[in-house]
Amino acid sequence: MRTPVLLFAGVLALARADQDPLAGLRRSHPRLIALETDLERVRGLLARSPQAHRIYRALVEEASRIQTAPPVEHVLIGPRLLAQSRRCLDRIYKLALLYRLDGKREYFERAVRELQAAAAFPDWNPSHFLDTAEMTHAFAIGYDWLYHALNEDQRAWIRQAILDKGIRQALPFYEQQRSWVVNRFNWNQVCNGGIGLGALAIADEEPEICRRVLKYALQSLPRALASYAPDGGWPEGPGYWHYATRYTVYFLAGLETALGDDFGLAAAPGFREAGRFRVYFSSPAGKTFNYADAGDAIGSAEEMFWLARKFREPVYAWHQQQRLEDPSARPGALDLLWYQEEARTPQQAGWPLDALFRGVEVAFLRSSWEDPDAVFVGVKAGDLKVGHSQLDLGTFVLDAGRVRWALDLGADDYNLPGYFGKERWNYYRNRTESHNTLLVDGENQNPKAEAAIVAHRFEPGWAWVVMDLSQAYPGKLARQRRGVGLLHRRHVVIQDEIAAQQPVEALWGMVTDAEVKLEGRGAELRKPGWRLAARILRPEHARFDVVSTTPPPPQNPNHGTRKLVVRLPAKVTDLRLVVALTPHREGEEARRLDWRDRPLDSW
Repeated sequence: MRTPVLLFAGVLALARADQDPLAGLRRSHPRLIALETDLERVRGLLARSPQAHRIYRALVEEASRIQTAPPVEHVLIGPRLLAQSRRCLDRIYKLALLYRLDGKREYFERAVRELQAAAAFPDWNPSHFLDTAEMTHAFAIGYDWLYHALNEDQRAWIRQAILDKGIRQALPFYEQQRSWVVNRFNWNQVCNGGIGLGALAIADEEPEICRRVLKYALQSLPRALASYAPDGGWPEGPGYWHYATRYTVYFLAGLETALGDDFGLAAAPGFREAGRFRVYFSSPAGKTFNYADAGDAIGSAEEMFWLARKFREPVYAWHQQQRLEDPSARPGALDLLWYQEEARTPQQAGWPLDALFRGVEVAFLRSSWEDPDAVFVGVKAGDLKVGHSQLDLGTFVLDAGRVRWALDLGADDYNLPGYFGKERWNYYRNRTESHNTLLVDGENQNPKAEAAIVAHRFEPGWAWVVMDLSQAYPGKLARQRRGVGLLHRRHVVIQDEIAAQQPVEALWGMVTDAEVKLEGRGAELRKPGWRLAARILRPEHARFDVVSTTPPPPQNPNHGTRKLVVRLPAKVTDLRLVVALTPHREGEEARRLDWRDRPLDSW
């Protein structure tokens, strides 16, 4: 499926870029992302939109704090300079936008001070090229947006830094077609996006090298864009959805404003639905289905406004507007620049409650778009060979009553020894035992396994998906399937079926931070104001238990969490195990479950 998508986007981009990607270059500055006409639109917004005005005030307050903060320093955390690159980028965007809007000299001077500090670094850490790409992005915006206020000397050293510490560091990767250039995931978009913006910023002064870099970037980016096909899902999880998608948008926006042409890249299959994936992976409890190396906070995603305008989808704008109402939100400069007033809720737009995203093999079930206490379930199959994957085939999360009951612990410290190398599958948070799936003989799933959602039905009274997980335990299980369903929009049912060559120990598990009271074949999970009734429907002699989620140091101790498990009295060769989870308010009885026991083939 991926190859035709790659060919579609790549051939289209290359056919047009080969003619000379700089043919339509806007010769004047600013030309990256925000033209002067865009600023006039923002000024109009500030006069009529209370939320846009609040974003502006937040930017002004942040700019005031930046004035008294030290500039970035060449300090690595582990192998990464990334924190400094991102700090520089965030500051330049905010200071430069406010300078363009208000003309206050202190914004300009503080931005130049930031650029001076980073230009003096010995390098931008090309050994971890994300750091270089993001710093190049910062310098591109600083050079372009502040161009008319910069003197010739300032322009010269900023331009030289982009050239020497950014673009020239990228050329060996492009020429040798290695690393992020041929990657299908977030490194591709971030590195191509940051370097591509650097090239667009100085293309009139350094046309030969910038033309080469842009041709390479336009050839490379379709590899990652193919990962959105067919319907907008992202294999690396919601955290890296944001990282990958915003850099795709930065670059496409820069191409449009600088060249008047995105070379057909935005038309790559699935990309227009990328924002839809974000809406579905966000729960009423303010959390994401945080599979892979991701945290569960939804956070802000300024690219949703750009996607809303580009694809005329007001639900995307609604989603970002909601995020910016969160008191913890830190608006970015592009939230203001790309702000879209027209918004519509998913219910107003007629979006179904349930969704399945192919390719990534992830599904979402919910009881309502409007009720903040709604039940929300995310479940995944997918490909464990994808970057940032954990060994989690069949895992799920469950939210109800504005809290999370079944949780994913997310990533551990990236600086743990071998976290992205030979030790990865020894760390608890990456192992199968830390996920809400079936653990067989206490062992990890096969890191090369893939799993698909092989059947589904989304109806008002019974919405469900069935996954074939048979590759998860080769040599142990001849067949493994899991069904997850939402019955009457209130009961979550998880059914596992396995057939084993030899008797195996099967342990059902669900990580939670709720208080747990065990009652044999039942358990009650407690959080303030709400309860979750857990019931084993099959087999008869299975019992609930609780096990620790605390691994040895220096791993995260996972304070406050525990794992609810289902223990069987003996090893099995054939198993059908069914668990029901019903959320209800404290003081109310859990709704009766009218369940007809049947195999997954009969769901």
